[in-house]
Amino acid sequence: MDTKISSILDPSCIRLNLDVEDKDDCLRKVVDLVGSTGKVKDIERLHTVIVDRERLMSTGIGNSVALPHGKTDVVDQSIVAVATLSSPIDFDSLDDKPVSIVILLIGPESNVGVHLRLLSRISRLVGSEQFRTSLLTAKSAEDVLALFAGNEEEQG
Repeated sequence: MDTKISSILDPSCIRLNLDVEDKDDCLRKVVDLVGSTGKVKDIERLHTVIVDRERLMSTGIGNSVALPHGKTDVVDQSIVAVATLSSPIDFDSLDDKPVSIVILLIGPESNVGVHLRLLSRISRLVGSEQFRTSLLTAKSAEDVLALFAGNEEEQG
């Protein structure tokens, strides 16, 4: 199993300047993005998994980034969605700053190792101010895919 975001990120799961009202609306919309791929067996169960995980502890990891994630048997493979928000929202982030970038990671319960490697990779990528700025100024899904691919090549 490949642990490169660029190899599992479907262009249909990328939304730039997504309009959301609040954290709940944001979570619903990014879950719906991965639901549109046809790779999710039960979108409502997936939404519940993500919301329940969020209730445990905010996935607003700081630097304007939220990384909602979860493991569930409603997917057979890891799926990623990336959204930049038209307006920053409160996400109960660790640094108390609003969020403009949301990266959703869903993985099968059977493959925890891959899930953790993907989470780690995303965290490293969004830890770069240059990466975050490039993501926020991306003009298309292709720009976002190229950004992930280019940065993952550098990381190896």
